[in-house]
Formats: sequence, structure tokens, C-alpha cells
Amino acid sequence: MTSHVAPPQPPRAGTREWLGLAVLTLTTLLLALDASVLFLALPHLSADLRPSSTQLLWIMDSYGFMIAGFLVTMGTLGDRIGRRRLLMAGAAAFTAASVVAAYSTSAEMLIATRALLGLAGATMMPSTLALISTMFRDRRQRGMAIAVWMASFSGGTLIGPVVGGALLENFWWGSVFLLGVPVVVLLLVTAPLLLPEYRAPGAARVDLTSVALSLAAILPVVFGLKELAAGGPAWLPVLSIVAGAVFGTVFVRRQRALPDPLLDVGLFADRTFRAALGVLTVGMATLAGTYLFVTQYLQLVAGLSPLQAGTWMIPAAVGEIVGALLAPVIARRVPPAYVVGAGLTTSAIGYLVLTQVDATTGLAVLMAGTVVAFIGSAPMMALSMDLIVASAPQEKAGQAAAMSETSGELGVSVGIAVLGSVGTAVYRNHVADSVPAGLPPEAAAATADGLPAAVAAAERLPGQLGTALLEPARAAFTSGLNAAAALTAALALTLAVVAVTVLRHVRPVGADTDDAQGDRAPSSH
Repeated sequence: MTSHVAPPQPPRAGTREWLGLAVLTLTTLLLALDASVLFLALPHLSADLRPSSTQLLWIMDSYGFMIAGFLVTMGTLGDRIGRRRLLMAGAAAFTAASVVAAYSTSAEMLIATRALLGLAGATMMPSTLALISTMFRDRRQRGMAIAVWMASFSGGTLIGPVVGGALLENFWWGSVFLLGVPVVVLLLVTAPLLLPEYRAPGAARVDLTSVALSLAAILPVVFGLKELAAGGPAWLPVLSIVAGAVFGTVFVRRQRALPDPLLDVGLFADRTFRAALGVLTVGMATLAGTYLFVTQYLQLVAGLSPLQAGTWMIPAAVGEIVGALLAPVIARRVPPAYVVGAGLTTSAIGYLVLTQVDATTGLAVLMAGTVVAFIGSAPMMALSMDLIVASAPQEKAGQAAAMSETSGELGVSVGIAVLGSVGTAVYRNHVADSVPAGLPPEAAAATADGLPAAVAAAERLPGQLGTALLEPARAAFTSGLNAAAALTAALALTLAVVAVTVLRHVRPVGADTDDAQGDRAPSSH
């Protein structure tokens, strides 16, 4: 008679771990706020620092560039020197850079401090997610913890304009940078008490050549995608993306040859890891493209202020948070593939609603479609991140967390570039034949460039002529939104089918076999 003894169950998290999660989610909320809150402060800091148009772009983009470029490096560095240690060092640097940014006296100074904020943020993002994998070894608890973490990031991004608007109504533009200082101080005080330290056994030094190659691979791609989104097809962004791809190939070859690589490309041999990573990347692309059009519609078509626009986005933020928190609960009984697939199908319905938005009475329809789309996207983000981290060995959780966040950054850039280009093409096609007679040549050229330029040009024209310009421009933009929404709906439905297919081998979290395995999601190599 053969006796089968089940493997020991992983320890369940207690009060200390959940309090630690609260601190980590506040930190994540801060990083998300810092990425979105600056949009409202641009007019104020422009009047004070008088940056050139190029400097203004770098003030906005240097933060995101540094985060995207250093996520992989910092994820691995945290595994090697200690995740809590890196988180605390990054938090201290983030606080110092925030104070300097708040009191910047020149555009160059603000660009430099924004870059430092991005570098510090890159140390914090993978550390928080990797620490969650250390603190929550039980699959059910870890899934819920990651859902809470993801919900805090989503909520921070969407409520950033609301918080920023409230600050700017009462304080100077630098106040938006000081918002997170109390949160970081709380982290520095409580981290030694609530957060465990973890360092991968036998960790070696970080290969600096690999760091340089990772930057040379990621930064040109992100730059090229942003340029394509802003200016349309051009040689420079295309060459930049190609150069990034070449350096990426060299980076991968070097990692395969190193005994202790910066990024273990062997992680991609795990079917669950690569499937979840792909779903997350494409899913984030659809979500980011939608967010781009919705926020522009609220301000440029509906005529809302940034603060009002941010307030209108609160229901979508709440819906996304609720969807993220429900997803791991449902996945205890339903296979994650079907939860993700059902969510993406729901998103597709929301995107189809957005195809019915018009330029005059579309606000209610716009928000209904956006709320449905955001609710549906939440399971994709929460469960994909959980599967990515769960599929990696504990000593490589930092690398897995960094890859999930890097794929999200790339997905956002791709979505804005591709869907933004589709919307721009439709806009220009529709507006070309509807420019009113008697329009000055410079106003006509501005109108052809895009709706933001058309709105600026209309403000400089006499009342009737400005109105005659804005009506067709807003209608053309709405047509572009409708076209992009139709494409996004098709992508979401396709991704739903792909998710069900490629993740169908993953059993529900509550299944007996999964509970026995505990620390790793079941997968095939």
C-alpha cells in the first residue's frame, strides 16, 4: 500500500504582512500620482520657469524614460542586495529629489530632478511587487495582495488630476511634488518593522555591460514609440526602434552566455510566464490608447477643465479597483484563463459603446463605455501580474516583477503610438474637407495638425470663425475616437480568445493540486 503525503502548505500571512502591504500600496499610489499629476501643473510651471517646447517635453518624459530604462536593472539589483534595502534607499532618494523638484529654479534643474525621480521610482516599483511575493506565500493571499497593489496603482493614475487640481487651486506648482513626502517618511519609519528582507542566495555583482545594453535596448524603443505617437511616421523614431531591437538582441545573447545574468531569459521558457506577459503587454496597449482619447475628449470636445475631467474619471477608477479586487476571488473557483477572457470580453463591449460617442451629446455614452472597459481590464492586469510573479522562483521574483512592469510600460507606449496614429489619420481625413472658408493659413495648418492645435488656433480667432473651426475639428476627433475604439474592441476580443487558449492549463487557485503546490502556479515548460 502506497501512502501519498502532501507537501507542506506555505505559511499564511498575518497582521504584520497585511500592514506591510498597506505601506507598499501607499508607496505605489505615490508613484502613480507622480506620473500623472504633473499634467495639471504644466501651465503654472511654464509661466514660472519659461521652458522651451523641447524642455517641456523632457520635463514630462524624463520621469517615464528613466523608470522604463532601469526597471530590469533595479529588479535584479533588489534580488541581489536586498529588496527592502533597495526600496528604502530608493524612497529616500525619491524624497530628496521631490523636494529639489518642488523648488526648481530653472527648466534644466527640473528636468534633472525629474530624471532622478524616475531612477528612484525604478528602484521602488519592482521592489514592492517582489516583496509582496516574499510576504504572501499562500497563493490565495498573494493573488489578493497583488490585486490590491495593482488597484492602488490604477487608482493613483486616475485620481492624480483630481488631487493635483485641488493642490494647484491653493498652492504653487511645486506642491504637487511634495505630495508624497509624508508617505515616503512613513515607509522609511515602518519598513524595518513591517517588511521582511530578502536577498537571493549566492547573488553575484550586477554586470554593468548588461545594464548598459538594457538601457540601449529599452530607451530607444520607448523614445521611438512616443515620437510616433506625437508626430506620426518619421525616420528618426523608426530608426530608434530598430536600434533598440538590435541592442535588445545583443542583450539577450549576452544574458545567455553569462553564468549570473542581469535577466534570466530562461524565465521565458515557462509557458505561464510568457503567456501572462504577452497578455499584459497587449492588454495595457488597448487600455492606454483608450485613456488617451477619453481624457482628450473630456477636455477638448466636452470643454471640461482638467480638474473636472479628472473628477469624471473617478467612476472608471472605482470600477477598475473593484474589478481588480474581485478577480482573484473569482479565480479561486474559476480558471484564471476564463476570468481574464470574460474581463476582456467585457472590455470589448465597453469599447464598442465608445464607437457610438458623438461630438455633441456623447459625454454620458463616453463615460458608460469607459467604465465598462476599465472594469473588464482589471482582471487581465491583476491576474497576469500574479501569474508572472508566481511562475518565477522566489530568488528571481524581482526580475519577474521588473519584467511585468517593463512590459506594461512598453504596452502603454505601443497603445498610444498605434491607436493615436489611427485616430490622427481619421481626424486628418475628416477635417481636410471641412475647414471653414476665410480661415487664415496658419490656423488651417494648425487645424490639420490635430485637435489640441485646432483649439489653440480657435482661441485666437473671432467668435463666429472660431466656432466654425471648432465644430468640424471636434467632430473629426470624435470620428477618430470611434475608429480607434472599434480597433480596440477587435483587439480585446482577439486577446480574450488568446488568453483562454494560452492560459487554459492554469488551474483555479482553490484547486487541490494548486494548494499543494503552494508557491508556484502550475505551468508547462
